[in-house]
Amino acid sequence: MKDRIKALASAYAPDLISCRRHLHSHPELSFQEFETSTFIQQQLDSWGVPFRAGVAGTGVVALIEGKNPGKKVIALRGDIDALPIEETNDVPYKSQNAGIMHACGHDVHTTVALGAARILQELRNEFEGTVKILFQPGEEKHPGGASLMIQDGALDDPKPQAILGLHVLPAMETGLLGFRAGKYMASADEIYITIKGKGGHAAAPHLTADTILIASNLVVSLQQIISRNNDPFSPSVLSICAFNGGFTTNVIPSEVKLMGTFRAMDETWRFKAHELIRKQATELVHAMGADIDIDILVGYPTLYNNEAVTANARKLAEDYMGADNVVDTELRMGAEDFAFYSQVIPACFFRLGTGNKAKGITAGVHTPKFDIDERALEIGAGTMAYLATQF
Repeated sequence: MKDRIKALASAYAPDLISCRRHLHSHPELSFQEFETSTFIQQQLDSWGVPFRAGVAGTGVVALIEGKNPGKKVIALRGDIDALPIEETNDVPYKSQNAGIMHACGHDVHTTVALGAARILQELRNEFEGTVKILFQPGEEKHPGGASLMIQDGALDDPKPQAILGLHVLPAMETGLLGFRAGKYMASADEIYITIKGKGGHAAAPHLTADTILIASNLVVSLQQIISRNNDPFSPSVLSICAFNGGFTTNVIPSEVKLMGTFRAMDETWRFKAHELIRKQATELVHAMGADIDIDILVGYPTLYNNEAVTANARKLAEDYMGADNVVDTELRMGAEDFAFYSQVIPACFFRLGTGNKAKGITAGVHTPKFDIDERALEIGAGTMAYLATQF
């Protein structure tokens, strides 16, 4: 089976590159992936792969049944949306949609999932079980397409025993795969704070509620929530990233707005911290004579890689790629909506090396220069297909 999959992945490599370049040239924003969804459906239809479209809007769920389809069900996920970034690469497949770019590698993820689907469809009489492939919209935008896919029954009828997903990693050389069991990526919540008070002349601050000073105190104070309440062995980050208020040199504004993000690796601490943030912010602002509106937008949960599923996936990856090409990957405070799947079904989310320092392919994700070593497409498609058949 391994040799068959490798041969097919190699044979389809030129098609994978063409597919990825088409997707890269035609990126679409979260929940607006209409042409992308149509393209996915056309590809699946051309290979005779049955699918359900319109899942969570633009999502597609493909189903490939091998022998004894009820023996096991494994799910694979590829996200399909792009980012609001203007691409600056000078390549033939540069984005044709102004201000939109596949800067996070979802064109790669979609191509890998399509490649795996094509391989699995051809080999469906040679493996047991069912493989469900989720082409998911809206990974980059709240509330996360994964949560909507789950609500729309993507994990039902049939229900998978495990789900696997991958993500490009430009800092890792092409040819390598990275795994980490247990806690892997942080939750991500958005914080919006508005401080309101009596503004006035800067020369008479005693007649005002100095919203700038109050907001400044609040920014500093909030950091103590992390440093004095969280377990130091469980990473957590609170960053205020926007401070907006005032319009001139001599007027204390009547309103200041703050925005930030809170990241955590523990779900219990995550929601305890929300309570502490609300309490500390409200009491400090009131004590300094102003009013406050605070909204904490609950985002993606912690991404947890099931130990048994990850150990099995890593062992199979080592068999497919060679043990020297499978490495440990680090804990990350970034967030991923694949975490929603990991909260309801045993999951493994791993990294696909896409960098090539010798060729200058080193730009990070979410940058206008992001690109990949396209040899990674064959590796990703083959690995996903192999894991699905052998799991």
